[in-house]
Amino acid sequence: MTEKKIKKEPESPAAGRPLIEGQLKNLPTLPGVYLMKGRGGGVLYIGKAKNLKARVRSYFRAAGDGRYAVKFLASRTEEIDYIITGNEKEALLLEDTLLKQYKPKYNIRLKDSKTYVSIKITTGEKFPRILVTRQIKKDGSRYFGPYISARSVRGTIKLIRRIFPLCAGSISAFRNRTRPCLDYQLGLCSGPAAGLITERAYRELVGGAVMFLEGKNAELLKILKRKMKDAAQRLDFEKAARMRDQISSIEEMLEKQTVVSHRAVDRDVFGLARGSGVVSIQVVFVRGGRISNSFCYTFHDTGLPSEALLSSFLTQFYRADRFIPGELLLTLRPEDPELIEGWLGERGKKKVTLRVPSRGDKLKLVQLAEKNAAESIRKKTKKETLEEEAAMALMKRLRLKKPPRRIEAFDISNISGMLAVGAVVTFKNGVPDKSGYRLFKIRGVEGPDDYAMMHEVISRRYSKTPAEAMPDLIIVDGGKGQLGVALKVLDALALKGGVDVGGIDVAALAKDKPEDEPRRPVGAKKASKGERVYLPNVKDPVLLKEGTAPDLLLRRIRDEVHRFAITYQRKLRKKEGITSILDSVEGIGEKRKKALYKRFGDMQGVLGAGIKELMAIPGITEKTAEAIKALKQGR
Repeated sequence: MTEKKIKKEPESPAAGRPLIEGQLKNLPTLPGVYLMKGRGGGVLYIGKAKNLKARVRSYFRAAGDGRYAVKFLASRTEEIDYIITGNEKEALLLEDTLLKQYKPKYNIRLKDSKTYVSIKITTGEKFPRILVTRQIKKDGSRYFGPYISARSVRGTIKLIRRIFPLCAGSISAFRNRTRPCLDYQLGLCSGPAAGLITERAYRELVGGAVMFLEGKNAELLKILKRKMKDAAQRLDFEKAARMRDQISSIEEMLEKQTVVSHRAVDRDVFGLARGSGVVSIQVVFVRGGRISNSFCYTFHDTGLPSEALLSSFLTQFYRADRFIPGELLLTLRPEDPELIEGWLGERGKKKVTLRVPSRGDKLKLVQLAEKNAAESIRKKTKKETLEEEAAMALMKRLRLKKPPRRIEAFDISNISGMLAVGAVVTFKNGVPDKSGYRLFKIRGVEGPDDYAMMHEVISRRYSKTPAEAMPDLIIVDGGKGQLGVALKVLDALALKGGVDVGGIDVAALAKDKPEDEPRRPVGAKKASKGERVYLPNVKDPVLLKEGTAPDLLLRRIRDEVHRFAITYQRKLRKKEGITSILDSVEGIGEKRKKALYKRFGDMQGVLGAGIKELMAIPGITEKTAEAIKALKQGR
């Protein structure tokens, strides 16, 4: 007789946890927002629900959701908190507020608007201006975006101003101007500050620019053609010609856009793809039946259901002052679709429909978005693979103790000892890790002593760093001197029992070759133009071949830490109102100062240049060059 096996029922993640079990029983059946908290009270996940009890208990069912991420989140939850709201829409708005406040680990979160650029039209002003901004404020202005590329946004604004010549200057410059600006001469401004256009005529330009940015180009063309015809009938041929040029520019732009519908419809299309630990959401904007733009957003994949991710993305995506079309085409049905439709309808002041197409041209659009989202993941994965390969090649070339998976680089920036700052940047597997970036104000060093400054910054960086958080490779900007400083600091920390120096590699990136270095003998092997790296107990620097993976990686790290340091110093300099010390040099005016900065990048670059390099700048004599060099020694 065979023994019948009894199938073991899965155990609920709440089993044996009295606090969680009690909280699940006491949840209300009302709409609201729930907060799942981990050990120590930190918020792990925030969600909204029409029925708090039903939604939260779904995470803790024994048979429940089979997805590992849901079970994992439930197992990590130590406490459940909630806030009751009057209705579902209030829950949606409260969820958005709490996401900004707590930044929970397992929610996807669109970056703050300051990370991206937006186009701003100051519609609250008498003569609205068109600007590029990284901050969205409730000031009555219209905002369009956000856009990832600042360069493309400036190009868009230039195109708009050629069609609709709006003012782009500061409000103070606008108020104080009496004569037409240079932009007026270039045809990019209609001269409102100089009284060259009426408020009504200017408002027509603003309206056209807004319609253009909203993608309502077909409607805009109809209006412009009607106005051109009216102007011609009134024999106002100058205005008619201006309208003709505007129509021609818009039609030329439309010819370059892909037609996806014979109807002049507006829709936003969303495609979602997952893979390699990331979620990618591609947004395709269709305006007037044509694809007008497309953007991709990538997030760390927390493993939560795609329906929840898409729901959260949509509410964050449309929370800014963004144009909302009447139809959204989606790759799948999000959580709470009726709630999102109602909320979008209120914001857009019209009916908004969410659709998951199954056939026809709409399905092709969604598939196009999905294909681009998947391609974004492929590119990201390929880039990360190449970066990791570069790190491995660097280990081999420099004979490091272990793969430099975590690299930290240091740089010092100062102006003859004044406003001295230090910076450290972190790279993981060849990719910048912003969470490891740090800035330091130099406190204990007087005068231009780079060695002492480097000693202070490295000491402060690692004095309280646990051994497991130490990098595999430390890079300092400089030569043998800076390398010696770094090794000295690490040895001192090791004596205190804080750092295992034996497992950490240290290297110094040599600065550009001094102009007084002996010339290469005739017939000698040509020196590499790549990075020169000084290593402990090695007399000569290791020369990297220019353009190789290790060379490019080190250049990228060096440039990033230098950018980080100099940006901080400029901020302090602006805050304290420090003028350039070049102002004290006789023969240096604004023109030559700009030429020096353009050639050498910043003050540190100017002071580090040689006499002959300085004299290569037009107008810089040998006497002036020597005076600049004297600044570095503080003479």
